[in-house]
Amino acid sequence: MREGRIIKGIGGFYYVISNDEIIECRARGLFREQNLKPLVGDRVKIRIDSDSGTGYIEEILKRKSELLRPPVANVDQAIIVLSTRDPEPNLWLVDKMVIMAEEQDLNILFCINKSDVDFERACDLKAIYEDAGFVSILTSTKSGDGVDLLKEYLHGHTSVFAGASGSGKSSLLNAIDPSFRLQTSQISRKTARGRHTTRHVELLSLGNDSYVLDTPGFSSLSLDFVEKPEDLRDYYREFGKFAADCKFLSCLHDSEPGCGVKEAVSKRLIGEDRYRNYLAILDELRKRRKY
Repeated sequence: MREGRIIKGIGGFYYVISNDEIIECRARGLFREQNLKPLVGDRVKIRIDSDSGTGYIEEILKRKSELLRPPVANVDQAIIVLSTRDPEPNLWLVDKMVIMAEEQDLNILFCINKSDVDFERACDLKAIYEDAGFVSILTSTKSGDGVDLLKEYLHGHTSVFAGASGSGKSSLLNAIDPSFRLQTSQISRKTARGRHTTRHVELLSLGNDSYVLDTPGFSSLSLDFVEKPEDLRDYYREFGKFAADCKFLSCLHDSEPGCGVKEAVSKRLIGEDRYRNYLAILDELRKRRKY
């Protein structure tokens, strides 16, 4: 059997790269019995039928990470792309993306795209995530600003580009490597939202053991893996040092007296945007638990 990596999956077929050859494969039925589905990014063992040339995935090797949205495996870095305008960034949704990446222990980098459209807004967004402890860079595919710096952060990683439709993920990847020729589209004037141009997840090689994944945009995310509301606070890294000052160990940083996190927010040591999103997601988790 040969080993390879799934780079694309469409209509029940999986395209596996092995020794610089792309092989069209089907998955064995036993995966359905095991409730296991091959994902783009999976490292697999395949068998090739000598008569038809069709490959069959016989084994999925152990995954280092697994994301549900987008459905990818073995990534080690998340590039979260948000635009300054058109579409207006949904920071509540962005925080959910961060939580999903934190759950898989991925390196997280923020890419504030379309910085040429509204530079002041771009700097404000950059500050929100830098203050929370994340690396953030400004990019523009029109001017080329930040693209070379972004390339440096991609070196040696398998990076998934995640963000809302229209934020410019495909345009950024085309700027990084024009040979990708990924489809892009204009923002809908009626809804001011992006149209889904990326229809499937695809693993793209940058060479030197560096890969990127272009993924479809999305407008909602579920945090089913966060089992209890009290678990949420652990996903906000900037809360940590201030939570030690809370009066109660069980403090959820909401309505409790003597909360070190709330005091830090009042002193602008924790960003108000991130804290508001935390409270909104906390309320969502509480309502889910009731049902």
